Amino acid sequence: MQTKDKLLMRALAGETLDVPPVWMMRQAGRYLPEYKATRAQAGSFLDLCYNPELAAEVTLQPIRRYGFDAAILFADILLVPQALGADLWFVEGEGPRLSTIQSANDLARLKPVETIHETLNPVYETVRLLRASLPAETALIGFAGAPWTVATYMIAGQGTKDQGPARQLMYGDRATFDALIDRITDATAAYLIAQIDAGAEVVKLFDSWAGALPGAEFERYAIEPAKRIVAAIRAHNSDIPVIGFPRQAGEKAEVFVDATGVEACAIDTSVDAHWAARTLQPKTCVQGNLDPMLLVTGGQALVSATKATAEALGQGPHIFNLGHGITPEADPANVDVMLKALRG
Repeated sequence: MQTKDKLLMRALAGETLDVPPVWMMRQAGRYLPEYKATRAQAGSFLDLCYNPELAAEVTLQPIRRYGFDAAILFADILLVPQALGADLWFVEGEGPRLSTIQSANDLARLKPVETIHETLNPVYETVRLLRASLPAETALIGFAGAPWTVATYMIAGQGTKDQGPARQLMYGDRATFDALIDRITDATAAYLIAQIDAGAEVVKLFDSWAGALPGAEFERYAIEPAKRIVAAIRAHNSDIPVIGFPRQAGEKAEVFVDATGVEACAIDTSVDAHWAARTLQPKTCVQGNLDPMLLVTGGQALVSATKATAEALGQGPHIFNLGHGITPEADPANVDVMLKALRG
């Protein structure tokens, strides 16, 4: 099967399908017992990310179990700051920790963008293994974190509730903040292009904290970096579609689509699907936006919401997905219920 004939690619090309292609954010992860076994075999989370054979294995697990229309590379958005020279480690039960960038001196200690591939080569090998192993009909998605979201972690050293440390640096030392965003933007473009060269057929840009940027700052730090990254990808390979995810941007998603020209816009659960159908679908494919909590609770509510989402977005190009990542508490059996409700 040629890439253009895969269901996901047809939706990204603007085709309206009777049954939308489906995959789930974080579909390879802690809700699956087979993932937990492979994670234990790897040793640590970072060891898993940098072991091409095991990272490919966990990427393939949900494809074997559910037959999704796309696989997404198993990696982490914070591998890019690590490749730039930031210290990165994970605290069990708490999440990632990084050395912080809070001044021009901190920024000066980062490595040049040209050196990131030394660290990230195992990720590209994972992509190559996946492209050789996936079923012919399954598309392969590469991904990266968007510059603003990655910067929030690099500045605070961890996830925060309101991205306060990043906003403080943004307003208090604009030159350092802009230079950091520029460095991450260039590194992200290079990282995604390398994934494409290794075999990724689609790439996705996750801006998990886009909604924390007000007004003009959203345009400056969510839209402009994404626009630069999309332009770099198209200059390198014009056939590769890009999915943007400006999470919690609300109606600013329309401005994001207009400015960046992404082939698909993922929407979170706060976005009304009917609004997205009226406003976004005439311009781009829409991905989303089932509430991940329904895969914890299951039942008729899951069936009804799955059908309602597919119906609301069914008159235009649509990729069925969640409004955010599936949670560790989700019941794997509920994914089967969702797929049956969607596919019949």
